[in-house]
Amino acid sequence: MEMSFRWYGNDDPVTLENIRQIPEMKGIVSAIYDIPAGEVWPYERIVELRDQIAAHGMRLNVIESVPVHEDIKMGRGRRDELIENYKETIRNLSKAGIKTVCYNFMPVFDWTRIELDAPLADGSNSLKYDEAKVKGIDPLSGELTLPGWDLSYQTHDLKEIIDAYQEISEDQLFCNLIYFLERIIPVAEEEDVLMAIHPDDPPWSIFGLPRIITGAAALRKLFDAVPSVHNGITFCTGSYGSSPANDLFEIIDTAAGRIHFVHARNVKWTGELSFQEVSHSVHDGSLDMVGIIDKLVASGVDVPIRPDHGRMIWGETGRPGYGLYDRALGATYLNGILDTLKR
Repeated sequence: MEMSFRWYGNDDPVTLENIRQIPEMKGIVSAIYDIPAGEVWPYERIVELRDQIAAHGMRLNVIESVPVHEDIKMGRGRRDELIENYKETIRNLSKAGIKTVCYNFMPVFDWTRIELDAPLADGSNSLKYDEAKVKGIDPLSGELTLPGWDLSYQTHDLKEIIDAYQEISEDQLFCNLIYFLERIIPVAEEEDVLMAIHPDDPPWSIFGLPRIITGAAALRKLFDAVPSVHNGITFCTGSYGSSPANDLFEIIDTAAGRIHFVHARNVKWTGELSFQEVSHSVHDGSLDMVGIIDKLVASGVDVPIRPDHGRMIWGETGRPGYGLYDRALGATYLNGILDTLKR
């Protein structure tokens, strides 16, 4: 697997110079962050990003993400126009040599946590999710904002969208996903681009919004509906693994030949639907990271992998979950597992 690192562009306090110094770091996972959801990514902008990364001795190997507009998710009138734009972005990415696209179909909100700097026993801090506290939060109050959320909505727009989703069932949302995939996957096949859907994070309903990419059963349904190998997944250990009900080894088997990208992180379960993120080490979390990587390698998965969210350690401050130090430790830990398996 190709060790990779998430980079948020020139505004990221973690620089390409920093990332390049991590042993065996080959790939950069990034995106063009100032283009609104639904608009076409210009070829020239993609090339500019690709070449900037190449100048630091690495390659832009995964786009994370090309956002899916809410009108596509909700099946609204503009979706066909927006899907055509999405197709053109896929073509432009392929022309620039980018062949893996991570995306998600989560309504409104990306990953959700209740605390960004919850303390751990070792003196570090990390992201935490507590189901009881989340149930007591009004998402329209502004009291909870997290990195990765689309903050472009005005409060009245957000209320209108959340209200609209109350009328959309999980079955309807899934049908809208299939409508989207049936139109973009033929383009992905033509362009040899692998589409890798990210699981819902966490993999259960929040704020009354439907969730559909939650575990093995959901993936079987997804693959049956759109059987192309270009319709694949991002195997995120922390997202799937935040639910004790999910068997990550079963998910690897279910997604055989469809895992196009791997996010590796560990979580510690603190309740039935509550967890805190910890180091990548098998000794700190509830997930068997060594066994998971072993299973992936044994299953023939040879795709970009990146250390996902890390703790804040050694006094570092910055984008929660996306500091340099602990993710660098995670990359080194993962490389150690991979090197051992290769022997």
